[in-house]
Amino acid sequence: MALIYAFLAEGSEEVECLACVDVLRRAGIDTRLIAVGDELTVTGSHGISIVCDAKIEEADLSAADVLFIPGGMPGTLNMAGNKILCDALKKQAESGKRVAAICAAPSVLGGLGLLKGKKATCYPGFEDKLLGADYTHEGVVTDGCITTARGLGYALDLGLELVRLLIDEDTALKLKDSIQYEDR
Repeated sequence: MALIYAFLAEGSEEVECLACVDVLRRAGIDTRLIAVGDELTVTGSHGISIVCDAKIEEADLSAADVLFIPGGMPGTLNMAGNKILCDALKKQAESGKRVAAICAAPSVLGGLGLLKGKKATCYPGFEDKLLGADYTHEGVVTDGCITTARGLGYALDLGLELVRLLIDEDTALKLKDSIQYEDR
């Protein structure tokens, strides 16, 4: 079964992360919360504190099948400023392993050069940070090993897309039905 690391930094958008993680765990995918910072407990952009499974220095980032970063401010900036995370994201994408980002977080991927020639989406106002990307206003976009999502309203869609990619479409559709999620 796949292993996903979902990263949280001080000021990350809590629900973007946890909604996606919830969907992934419901699908039976081993999904772990990784703190980007000195403490296991991270306080998000809306003042919600979350206890992570491990600190970034403790996790074997190369073992993950997917590295996922949520947006939020200043969480996105804190992630972009973490060398361990940025190096791991580059290695992950260069090896053809999956990377996912939502809201403002695709700007981190853009800053690392991971979106060059890729179709990508992000929260409105961050388009110029998707350096080299073919920006689209779609809710969730997968291009090669990179999956991006526009914002909180698409967190469930992102989780379901990752389930589709890692398991199969049938599992994603059954899960979507079981959580009473209907197309808009």
